[in-house]
Amino acid sequence: MVSYSELGREELLNLKSKLEEQFSEVKAKGLKLDMSRGKPSASQLDLAMGMMDVLNSKSDLKCQEGVDCRNYGVLDGIQEAKQLLADMMEVPKDNIVIFGNSSLNVMYDTIARSMTHGVMGSTPWCKLDKVKFLCPVPGYDRHFAITEHFGIEMINIPMTENGPDMDLVEKLVSEDKAIKGIWCVPKYSNPQGITYSDETVHRFAKLKPAAEDFRIYWDNAYGIHHLYEDKQDYLIEILMECKKEGNPNMVYKFCSTSKVSFPGSGVSAIAASDANLVAIRKQMTIQTIGHDKLNQLRHARFYKDIHGMVEHMKLHADILRPKFETVLSVLEKELGGLGIGSWLVPRGGYFISFDAMEGCAKAIVSKAKEAGVIMTPAGATFPYGKDPKDSNIRIAPSYPTPDELKIAAEIFVLSVKLVSIDKLLEEKK
Repeated sequence: MVSYSELGREELLNLKSKLEEQFSEVKAKGLKLDMSRGKPSASQLDLAMGMMDVLNSKSDLKCQEGVDCRNYGVLDGIQEAKQLLADMMEVPKDNIVIFGNSSLNVMYDTIARSMTHGVMGSTPWCKLDKVKFLCPVPGYDRHFAITEHFGIEMINIPMTENGPDMDLVEKLVSEDKAIKGIWCVPKYSNPQGITYSDETVHRFAKLKPAAEDFRIYWDNAYGIHHLYEDKQDYLIEILMECKKEGNPNMVYKFCSTSKVSFPGSGVSAIAASDANLVAIRKQMTIQTIGHDKLNQLRHARFYKDIHGMVEHMKLHADILRPKFETVLSVLEKELGGLGIGSWLVPRGGYFISFDAMEGCAKAIVSKAKEAGVIMTPAGATFPYGKDPKDSNIRIAPSYPTPDELKIAAEIFVLSVKLVSIDKLLEEKK
């Protein structure tokens, strides 16, 4: 294929005319396709329906400790649920606290607690003149929404193929005590699908922050969410690395079963050092008497152990893999070699990250919407919704059917071509 940038003005205008005809035909179909969020499809949710039958009115509802799960008690999670999620997070069972259905909720609470009461005895952030957070970009929009909500200043950190730009992270963290944290999705990152390299994790564990209350917010949302059995990324466990480097308190690690069982009814957890957990439990005793133990019991009895969970995730992969491959094949077939877009091929997670020509992302998302395809808003993968280059677009293949995805991907590439031609014609004036 010839790169669009090599085409003359007349060639571009002729091509645009043909593509506009195709676009008009697609638009006339009145399609409604949604690739905006990483929602599991109904067929994925069906995989966990057996969980609804694990407990009934005749079930023994006592957990391993002998506590009746219908009643009050067990602040930080029943033992069998702790073991299951500890194995999922690759940490000791004693280093985790179980929460409700949403890890996002736990992250929000963690920031809120830091704002109002500080971190392990340090000054509450609300009493400081300035609080800053590092934000690897492109990244997870809901992370950025939390820090924006609390008025925390966000600083963009470019992502590389190995994770965040660690030269910049090390420099900023060591120089500025107003920097209190960094958001991380270290495995199959949202949206790029990048897994942090061994060196990146080692460098995180060796950070020397100016702020004693600096924390790494390690959101291992996709820790067991592989697409392939024979091609899986490996991530070094951060909690143990920080402990080895004499920084045991520097990391909060989050996870949930939202994209394992039911997104609306999963189980979440935080893993941290003993000292961090003492502070977290102290706040929890005021906030709650404990989270849904029946749901914890249901998960533990359904999966039995981490091996059961891993086998379950293979069934998810069987549903997701063809969807990712459908989108990636359309991108390669239609855009490969044209020089108007680039993308990464993830081995897991929930997204495909697409980088258009600079200044084109918003127009592409708008164009696709004209033809009935809803995408994540352009800019959402950056703090404040502002992509400095207006180029990154997050594609979420999980929810539509494979047939719908093929049509949606074709509309998307058509939109990319049309907007890119307009950009090139503008430059050739």
